[in-house]
Amino acid sequence: MRSKLSGMTPSHRARDGVGPGFPERLHALWRAARGYFKSAMSIFFLDSGSLESVLRLLFIFLLKVIFQSFSNLCGYVERVAYATKRTIDFGQPTSLSHPELVGEDEITPGIATDEYISRRKRLLELLPEKSLAIIASAPVKMMTDVVPYPFRQDADFLYITGCLQPGGIAVLSEECGLCMFMPDPDPHDAVWQGQVAGVEAALEFFKADKAFPLSVMHKILPQMMRQASRLFHNVKTASPSYTEMEPFYKASFNNKVKDLSTYTHELQWIKSASELKLMRTSASIACQSLLQTMLLSRIFPEESKLSAKVEYECKMRGAQRMAFNPVVGGGVNGSIIHYSRNDQKIRAGDLVLMDVGCEFHGYLSDLTRTWPPCGSFSPAQLFNFLLSDSVSALSLNLRTVELPKCGSKFAQVQGCGSVTAEECSCTSNKFYDSEEILYSLILETNKECLKLCRPGISLQQIHNYSVKMLRRGLKDIGVLNDEASYLYHQLNPTSIGHYLGMDIHDCAMINNDRPLEPGVVITIEPGVYIPSSYDGPERFDLKYGGVGIRIEDEVLITETGHEVLTGSMPKEIQHIKSLLNYTHSEASEASDLRTAFN
Repeated sequence: MRSKLSGMTPSHRARDGVGPGFPERLHALWRAARGYFKSAMSIFFLDSGSLESVLRLLFIFLLKVIFQSFSNLCGYVERVAYATKRTIDFGQPTSLSHPELVGEDEITPGIATDEYISRRKRLLELLPEKSLAIIASAPVKMMTDVVPYPFRQDADFLYITGCLQPGGIAVLSEECGLCMFMPDPDPHDAVWQGQVAGVEAALEFFKADKAFPLSVMHKILPQMMRQASRLFHNVKTASPSYTEMEPFYKASFNNKVKDLSTYTHELQWIKSASELKLMRTSASIACQSLLQTMLLSRIFPEESKLSAKVEYECKMRGAQRMAFNPVVGGGVNGSIIHYSRNDQKIRAGDLVLMDVGCEFHGYLSDLTRTWPPCGSFSPAQLFNFLLSDSVSALSLNLRTVELPKCGSKFAQVQGCGSVTAEECSCTSNKFYDSEEILYSLILETNKECLKLCRPGISLQQIHNYSVKMLRRGLKDIGVLNDEASYLYHQLNPTSIGHYLGMDIHDCAMINNDRPLEPGVVITIEPGVYIPSSYDGPERFDLKYGGVGIRIEDEVLITETGHEVLTGSMPKEIQHIKSLLNYTHSEASEASDLRTAFN
């Protein structure tokens, strides 16, 4: 091995009479001095051998003096004398290129090589005998003719191979194991986009049993298809590179081609310990980032700034990307379930609904909070129905109202208790704000549904329970005429939650009627979305044009019940008010900060 500094091998140094780590310039000095003094000292009858010995002793003595005077330089030379092992670029982080991210026994951060191999074996065990599975990587999507969107790998392809790059096709069967067809090396692409994984990476890093360049797939894959009794492939990423092959077309015509997701989602549904560790980190990053964004909303109540803030905080804490474009809906925009424009200022007194999530090494988080950036809910006179004679006990004594059939309480907020219509006129400052009433209903529904999260109950059962709670609550506070009103689905067309993992709506092939098991991660997200055009009961009078409220938590089903992965993010009314209401001096500093940025 050549020295990084001297360009000489250890044998060269030994031949010249000096040891390893000797800098190149000192070698040159030694050779020049030896030649000069050898010629000069030959005058004094010294033979060649004696002269060589004297010169060596003199030169070593001088070097010791030099090295003692510059010991720090000597130490530096010793440390960098030899080059380290060459790091091979596989186009994604490895234990050699990114030791701070990837362990020596891992293919992707947090997921060991053995776990990937186990996934492949388990998939083969689920598939019918003599089946062939074909999984294509996600395609590159273009923003313009030359600008691609940031690439994100297909969950099924990543789950089986660990490859984060586009262009590959994986084939799995009992006969060949994992066979990967990798993109052919292209020097032009390497110049513009960097190295990508090839055949060498497939065998050495991803631990494929066989690997070939993509350019020869048309010679190999057709025969593999003919030998299989059934073909399975990922329909979402199906590629013409194999679907247009004659054996595939023939198998499809004979109804022998099925969607592989039925089996991969079965594997992905229950998370391993390694996956749960990544999901906990992803949830923690999202919670910390949303909390910082909530605090900023008091100073900068603008949708665009809050969207930028939460993305910045997530990435600064290690997230690779957002799980989806953040939903930042202020006021009436909160009633648009997947609002994404994020271009409005939030009016004083309005609520803001933020639905956010991030991705941490392939695993996603998802949570929603709704709060008033100004620090308090809207004025009290928003609900004229409080003066109606037909108001139920629910509206007059919000502190301890039982919801029939659901058996839960809501609106555990500070209030005035039971009052009469005459008392209302003089104690209006004690009325519940309409938005606070709605928020309390959604919060209580969230908490009651969380209590149901345990093995054996299904997501559909939790949803049905939430619908009963919300129908009853919306009817009692005057938003609906009756519990059976068809208008309910206009106010809440969503499900109570979904599975979560490598995709936001993870494992879509798993039915919501399936009983939950330990290791499954779901969301619980009750909400109400009242558009500005809503034509409700006469006793319903909303001062502002519309409102949307959702409270979403990420929940892991455990052996004994559940664990709320987003439990660190405040959602209680008093906690939110405490966070957003500063002391006088802090509010003044915030105003000064806003002025400085404008």
